[in-house]
Amino acid sequence: MTSRNRLIPVAAILAAAGSVACALAVVRGSDALRERPPAHVALFVTADLRGYLAPCGCSENMRGGIARAAEQIALARRDGLPTLYADSGDSLFHAATVPPEAVPQEERKAKAIAEAMKQMGLVARTSGERDDARGAAFREGLGLPGLAPGEAKVVEANGRAIGFAAGNDADTLRQAARVARKDGAEFVVGLFHGTARAAQQAAQTSEPPLGADAIVVSHAESDLDGETNKLLRGSIPVMQPQNKGRSLLRIDVWFGPRAGPFELLATQQDAQRQLDALDERIALLDKQINLPGLDEPAKQLRRQKLAELTRRRETLATQRAPSGEGRNALSVRFIPLEASLPADRGVEAVLQRYDKDVGLLNLAWAKAHGHDCPAPEANQAAFVGNARCRDCHEEAFPIWEASKHAHAYATLEDKSKQYHLDCIACHVTGWQRPGGVCRIDKVDERKGVGCESCHGPGSLHAEDPSDDNISKGNTPQTCTGCHDPENSPHFDFDAYVRLITGPGHGNSR
Repeated sequence: MTSRNRLIPVAAILAAAGSVACALAVVRGSDALRERPPAHVALFVTADLRGYLAPCGCSENMRGGIARAAEQIALARRDGLPTLYADSGDSLFHAATVPPEAVPQEERKAKAIAEAMKQMGLVARTSGERDDARGAAFREGLGLPGLAPGEAKVVEANGRAIGFAAGNDADTLRQAARVARKDGAEFVVGLFHGTARAAQQAAQTSEPPLGADAIVVSHAESDLDGETNKLLRGSIPVMQPQNKGRSLLRIDVWFGPRAGPFELLATQQDAQRQLDALDERIALLDKQINLPGLDEPAKQLRRQKLAELTRRRETLATQRAPSGEGRNALSVRFIPLEASLPADRGVEAVLQRYDKDVGLLNLAWAKAHGHDCPAPEANQAAFVGNARCRDCHEEAFPIWEASKHAHAYATLEDKSKQYHLDCIACHVTGWQRPGGVCRIDKVDERKGVGCESCHGPGSLHAEDPSDDNISKGNTPQTCTGCHDPENSPHFDFDAYVRLITGPGHGNSR
């Protein structure tokens, strides 16, 4: 167990974030706070970012981005509200292990996330296995204010002491909460590396009680489970923000004149129902806008309606929380980081420096250490390229050449992301497959989503054309490796496939 007993002015924290100080932050000793006037504090928490700085941009209106989160925090500070920001972990890397070729990119990305968090005024965070993908020493070298399981930190804002307690099970969270209370915390946020279900079970069954007033988890039960925001009500409310930085958690805390339990304001349920209804309408319009083949006038009408609904949703999501003034209360909101939300300029600059650096780092690594893909095994098909396919299927090429598949690599070049490992796999043919392409500096013959991206490697078919040694490529599973919910959230196989079929390619009409 560890307590932190040194003074930290929030003025210094916020000055580093480019913000005007709203309060003094004090990491307190064991002296109990005297009774003080009521106060209101806003807490923002990120969790489960998984190394995501911003959405990839493959579709319109994609949600997420740390620069948008930073601006929401800055807006609260500019409104004069005492504001603290913490991170519940699993944020620095996409996975718990990093392959050698991705080390330069992933380390540079983690440094960018750390730089952004510092600008946002991060006061506390805990770690998960995704944070230690390059080892604890690398994580500690980033200089973030980290807490190990069982540790706590207390920060004073607007005359009230806020505790952040780190735990990965009931015992360590209880230990950390005790440390926070001993150091004077009046409100304790548990930063819990575990699932929402585990946190709720611990809150309901632990004896003695956990001692936290709210718990934010960073470890979804599965990728699918992390797709949605969760608020589990109970003796201690448990919150799980949507993963990959697509939503930002805001907790507003009101302190009454006397100590006591904190009431979770129920009126947030009504606002959430309105938000959910708007989400459904926005998702439908979003899908329609991204339908391939939709003519521009129809698309523009839908964009205008989408902009209107998004503005309504933003107003509802970012408006002041229902007041708990005069009593001990909290309200919870998940702010969806929609594409139309503004971004913090300072954090945007961090992202721009990352984009510039990472391509050069990856290219240098590929030239120094890159290796070609292994040759196919005996009787295993190899990739031969579009030119070989054209020898027999000339009539199919006008359709392909008019499709976005043919220009997939060019879209990366337009954004200077052709050397980003996060992107390239779905913009070339045969990435990291035997006989395909395994180096970002050697893609000339594999640029774009070619014939073999859908039909599989074609060497055996080219030598002995037969329906038995080539895939027809006409199932959704052929496409969803790249057209997945994250990068192509509006993918509809039946709608998309119509754009790449025609005379000589999929039908005879």
